[in-house]
Amino acid sequence: MKKIISLLLTAALAGTAAVSLSGCGASESKADAGEVNVYTWGEYMALGQDEGIANVVEQFEKETNIKVNLTTYDTNEELYSKLTQSNDSYDIVVPSDYMIGKMIKEGQLKEINYKNIPNYQYIDERFKKLPCDPEGKYTVCYTWGVTAIVYDKNKVKNKPTDWDALWDKNLKGQILMFNNSRDAMGIAMQQCGIDPSNCNKADIDKAVVKLREQKPLLKKYVMDQVFNEMEGGQAAIASYYAGDIAMMMEENEDLDYCLPVNGSNLFYDAMCIPKSSQNTENAEKFINFMQKPEIAAENCKYLRYGTPNTKATDYLDDDIKNSELTFPPKEYVDKCYVFKNLSDDVYAYMQEQFVKVQAE
Repeated sequence: MKKIISLLLTAALAGTAAVSLSGCGASESKADAGEVNVYTWGEYMALGQDEGIANVVEQFEKETNIKVNLTTYDTNEELYSKLTQSNDSYDIVVPSDYMIGKMIKEGQLKEINYKNIPNYQYIDERFKKLPCDPEGKYTVCYTWGVTAIVYDKNKVKNKPTDWDALWDKNLKGQILMFNNSRDAMGIAMQQCGIDPSNCNKADIDKAVVKLREQKPLLKKYVMDQVFNEMEGGQAAIASYYAGDIAMMMEENEDLDYCLPVNGSNLFYDAMCIPKSSQNTENAEKFINFMQKPEIAAENCKYLRYGTPNTKATDYLDDDIKNSELTFPPKEYVDKCYVFKNLSDDVYAYMQEQFVKVQAE
């Protein structure tokens, strides 16, 4: 669910990989080992971008001699459109909770052979048999987190406690709001006393009224622009994903956070295998590799989203292990809601109404 827009990423096998593997019993050439086509969020895997953090894709290629073709999308809807309206074939996708439910319902995913994923044993029980996959046939949870509030201590006099801070008239022109319908509507529904997890058109109408109240107070609706706005001191307060807020705070010491007292959205992304996969065996090898505790830890260090891997914490520094933004307390997570798949007509109505609010 990392929302930073990135360029197309292609991971290439190092030319010396076959030589370095030969001493470990690897006998296949790169072509013989095959490939795996991974379609995921932009900037969603540790690729050696930051100092001290490994390139996990490169490590997988060296260990298995399997070439990884990594391409990216920016929204769940872009992923869905690509899978349903193009002839492109992918072996692994990493959708979010509600989109996983939609894809399972439509028969777009293959069942995973968990015997080929021995590292699945490290997944926290909370993240097995997810609400979108109650029988636990199609998913291996990759990351999880909650939505939260980030604010500039120099601009916000009193520490926020709940989402109502995003409707504070004293901050007019300095408030940033999610630029996607599900998150924005979810926050507005909470403000209306509505459970956002599985809403109907009447719930959406009530949320629209609340968003219209907020609209004159906003600086803008944002996704990845939130980083420049908040890190650069250009806005006072924003709603965003807690793991990303942790990274913003590392770039600007004037920033602080709030986990809304009444709870927020608990989200998770999981690795799944589309029906179109032509390299399923390699896909399962890749999924298993990503759940090696030390590999899961590298991705957690880079993303600052929670890892469901219980052993990965052995490889994390205390500042990450103890961070409420990366690992919110259980008692807080228990107050959170998870988005469920909506019927096509309700989801289309939500999108339509959100666009109308933005255009007003």
